[in-house]
Amino acid sequence: MNQVENFESTLAYVNTNSKPSELRITDIRFADIAGAPMHCSLIKVFTNQGIIGFGEVRDGADKQFALQLKSRLLGENPCNIDKLFRRIKQFGGHARQGGGVSGIEIALWDIAGKAYGMPIYQMLGGKFRDRIRMYCDTDVDGKDTGLAMGLALQKRMEKGFTFLKMDLGINQIIHEPGTLSAPLGFLEEMKALSKSWYSRKHSNFTEQELREIRNRHYDIYNIAHPFTGIHVTEKGLDMLEQYVADVRSVIGYEVPLAVDHFGHIGLQDCIKLGRRIDKYNLAWMEDMIPWQYTKQYAQLASSVTTPICTGEDIYLKENFRPLLESGGVSVIHPDVLTTGGILETKKIGDMAQEYGVAMAIHMAESPIACLAAVHAAAATENFLALEYHSVDVDWWDDLIVSKLPKPLVQNGFIQVPDAPGLGIEALNDEVIAQHLHPQIPGLWLPTDDWNDYWSNDRLWS
Repeated sequence: MNQVENFESTLAYVNTNSKPSELRITDIRFADIAGAPMHCSLIKVFTNQGIIGFGEVRDGADKQFALQLKSRLLGENPCNIDKLFRRIKQFGGHARQGGGVSGIEIALWDIAGKAYGMPIYQMLGGKFRDRIRMYCDTDVDGKDTGLAMGLALQKRMEKGFTFLKMDLGINQIIHEPGTLSAPLGFLEEMKALSKSWYSRKHSNFTEQELREIRNRHYDIYNIAHPFTGIHVTEKGLDMLEQYVADVRSVIGYEVPLAVDHFGHIGLQDCIKLGRRIDKYNLAWMEDMIPWQYTKQYAQLASSVTTPICTGEDIYLKENFRPLLESGGVSVIHPDVLTTGGILETKKIGDMAQEYGVAMAIHMAESPIACLAAVHAAAATENFLALEYHSVDVDWWDDLIVSKLPKPLVQNGFIQVPDAPGLGIEALNDEVIAQHLHPQIPGLWLPTDDWNDYWSNDRLWS
């Protein structure tokens, strides 16, 4: 072999990109999909060296939370993740408002991992585990009874899942007379608005009528738990307790079972219900009241024996601290697409460990967000389980191109990838195009209109 052939042969095994220190962000584009199982805005962050980072906005959020960050990131080195995060984090907020900052942060980690040729968990200090336990969130087709839910959960166990979650709350009993009390007409108004809103595509409402329905639906479902005046009667408590008993009669008591979506009931009703279902050996009760009511969480935790869990709507590490200091939670439940991203989630988990609190991770998005959570979970010692809500979405795994096992979730676990970055080589545009959000068409369209928005962002004088 001559010298030229030897040189070309060597190049085949060498990354010929320029130095990572010379990487620059050149563009950010989006594609919105529906049914994965939620509406998700997928992100591509482009660079001058051809490396593309993949991210995602929180489920049900708006990509404008990420678009507004573009002008503050163009021309910057994506490997300076912490620096850029500190620049943009003021533009995030709790719940879905954290989705833009968090989704971009994930894409920056993906680029850095690809540039340096290592998986994200390794850049976080290494991994505590080789595979990630998934907990399977489950819905019921048809009439929602405890036995039906038990059978649905049993099918999840047959697929290899070792940790389960279900809904339990006023939605299961709202149509049964005598189970709830509330200001007269309030529950009927809630049901009527929901029916109008969710059947709007098949209605003859005018644009003005639809706007009115949307606004009123928004208002009534944004009344916080202590202020609705909804209470569960003894009949309602009997029915909810029987629901859990029926589930356990099918799946047994050995498998962990978490419960969520109790409805907008106040602290005292949460305590009543919690005491009724303590005996059923539940893994946790999730988001019983808004996370901001720290003292109420402490009172709830001291009044029941089932572990208390919250956190999917909390942005940034410092906002978890009051809950941890109060003793109001046994499990924290951050969403990587709300917290601020991968590194912030690890910091949150590490802080929780100091208080003897475990970390589960909320996730209801595409494989991009899932793998971001996998890396955070692998690198955090007190991790418990990661949510999975896409068992029945048969095209979910097809959204990405990778050398990872397929399906990604096997026997209730995901193998931690060793490939660079998130472990995703490309996104499958053909599959994405088949599942574009009907109201948000377009596949990776230019976003040049956002290139030059600028303001004096400094928060001090």
